[in-house]
Amino acid sequence: MSKEARALLKKINDKKNAIKALVNEGKTKEAKEAKAELVDMQDRFNILMDLEDDEDESIKDQLDKDEATRVEGKDKAPSKKDIARAFVNRIVCGMRKTKMDEKDKKIMDAMSEKTDEDGGFTVPQDIQTDIHELRRTDDDLEQYVNVEPVSTLSGSRVLEKDADSTPWDDVDEAAEFGEEETPKLRQIKYKIGKKGGILKVTRELLQDTAENILGFLNKWIAKKSRATRNAAILKKLAEITNTKEVAISTVDDLKTVFNVTLDPAIAASSIVLTNQSGFNYLDTLKDERGDYILQPDVTDKTKMLLFGVYPIKKVSNKVLKNAEVKTDGSNVSAYKYPLYMGDLKEAITLFDREKISIELSTEAGDLWAKDQTGIKVRDRFDVQAFDEEAVIKGEITVPVAG
Repeated sequence: MSKEARALLKKINDKKNAIKALVNEGKTKEAKEAKAELVDMQDRFNILMDLEDDEDESIKDQLDKDEATRVEGKDKAPSKKDIARAFVNRIVCGMRKTKMDEKDKKIMDAMSEKTDEDGGFTVPQDIQTDIHELRRTDDDLEQYVNVEPVSTLSGSRVLEKDADSTPWDDVDEAAEFGEEETPKLRQIKYKIGKKGGILKVTRELLQDTAENILGFLNKWIAKKSRATRNAAILKKLAEITNTKEVAISTVDDLKTVFNVTLDPAIAASSIVLTNQSGFNYLDTLKDERGDYILQPDVTDKTKMLLFGVYPIKKVSNKVLKNAEVKTDGSNVSAYKYPLYMGDLKEAITLFDREKISIELSTEAGDLWAKDQTGIKVRDRFDVQAFDEEAVIKGEITVPVAG
């Protein structure tokens, strides 16, 4: 039954109850008028159901045709909607411990995404694509680093450092290639790690539509995956800049980082990554002419540029925390606002296994007692440093007021 038909059926039942109440109150005239409305509503409902029956019959005929086509060896690949339905039904059947519809089972079995090495099953690629799209928000740090898709759990990549600023030599016709200028090659080894958590859902979720169940699950996975990958990227940034922090207290300190400390090729593609506190500090800072050093991006007025050149990327203080300065071992006397400046795509590589898997359980912990189901979700990736000189961490020290 469609959503529209269900809504109309509810109105019919409500109208019946209202008519009974009018009869009990002796309001015969009002009851007759209400009954006329009820008849009209009932007719509309019957028409809707007839249309849905026709549609179901049409769908059945089409499925029969598709099956006949498949037998002839001309079967078409399932649509994205079919895959989504089959995926949700697999989850629901797993929660209910019931047998999966044969048609949906064939769709899931026909795909390469089946059981993974840790148990459970892999999320179909089309669904993962939707999750990736939901993950791409302004505070998604993954978009600012280099991402390398990988198909193995461990391996390595050989990349050239300073590739943008190291030109090729001239080579005469039929001459041998010289080796005087050896590229600065660096091997980056990766080992895919497993991250994950459990989403506890109630039985009521199973009564919802496949679209709503999938939408709820996708949003949750996207948020948790983004938070997990952000944390890993920030941890790696902190590691490669540890003990090399630069104090920032004036506009000239900022200029020195981009003019001198960073290589010109790196500075040309640099961004500034900071938190709410650091952004607010920069947003109130003025140069010697009294102009604010942050200027709106002419291509997008919602974004700001440092010195009108370097994009500012702001994340929450909860994500990128301020460091505490304690003078007597207990009381906080100041805070250090973090300011990462450089080309993060040159500094860090995220090796993405591109494989999200799901496992279901109704027996773990206190789930059974609370009539809940646990959906265990796993994500796999690794974050490694490449060019540690491609990013500088600045620290803005601000005393605690009072």
